Amino acid sequence: MKQYLKENYKFILSIIFILVVFSIRFPYYIDAPGGITDVSEKIEINGYESEGSFNLAYVKEYRATIPTLIFSLFNKDWKVIKQDEVMLDTEDYKAYEIRDKILMDESISNAVYVAFKNSNRYIKELSNKLVIIYITDTSNTDLKVGDEIISINNEYVYSKENVANIVNDLPIGCKIDIKVKNNNTEYNRYAYIIEEDNNKIIGILISNLKEYQTNPKVNVIVDKNESGSSGGLITALSIYDSLVKEDITNGLKIVGTGTIDLDGNIGSIGGVEYKLKSAVKRSADLFIVPKDENYAEAIKLKKENNYDIEILGVSTFNEVIDYLNSKN
Repeated sequence: MKQYLKENYKFILSIIFILVVFSIRFPYYIDAPGGITDVSEKIEINGYESEGSFNLAYVKEYRATIPTLIFSLFNKDWKVIKQDEVMLDTEDYKAYEIRDKILMDESISNAVYVAFKNSNRYIKELSNKLVIIYITDTSNTDLKVGDEIISINNEYVYSKENVANIVNDLPIGCKIDIKVKNNNTEYNRYAYIIEEDNNKIIGILISNLKEYQTNPKVNVIVDKNESGSSGGLITALSIYDSLVKEDITNGLKIVGTGTIDLDGNIGSIGGVEYKLKSAVKRSADLFIVPKDENYAEAIKLKKENNYDIEILGVSTFNEVIDYLNSKN
């Protein structure tokens, strides 16, 4: 062994050096074009089939290392962005991952509700969880990202508004007792009420996760590397399309992106340029985006690159349905 090390120490040191250099991470991320995914292939449901398809456009995100940063210099489709454009203040990478996964779960839950509600099919709420996705740097608490809030001062809580009302009824500086669940274990936490912009808060952001019983049953398959809430709109449309007799795709390849809430409102997303490029590359007929700066950016890109694709900007789920039905 000693003889081997003596004869090969330069090579071994080179390998160690390369591994160390390639593992160094910088406070940047790299966004790159991803592709599109036929959402119907990820949804298990006994429903109607369509000739067209609803496709989710996605962006690939890489941690910045020396190799990826070097590659980005020679690839105009790779964009280097600062870490604070991705993460919130005081948030580390683990908390960021947890938040993004929770937001994806919420978007799927919202999509199921909106699709079944608008198709007049059976849906019943089975559970309702309030999960912490972010804690501000001004808070005074031992709460953790991923905690599910069960009660505040021994009072069961059931909604974001309920939490806000409890906090508003107490004086600034008051310490409240919060029972939470995390990884199937209950903990007793605390938080002090603080004032920010003339509002009483405890310095947390909450995601509302609901589980439903539906008829027919529906299951959305999620890959390990998937996260974020931008797939909400397209997931809702694909489920809805399976629940109604009409083929609302009209035989078209439809690509889209946008968040969705329980009222069917569509929210803005990031990475429009990559998602539109993926849609065009995959010969999509229609690209659906939120009707705000996302739509304006998509139209600008279409004109600049002379893309042959129709772009639809929407604010609500019903706007999309009305538009697609008008094409029948």
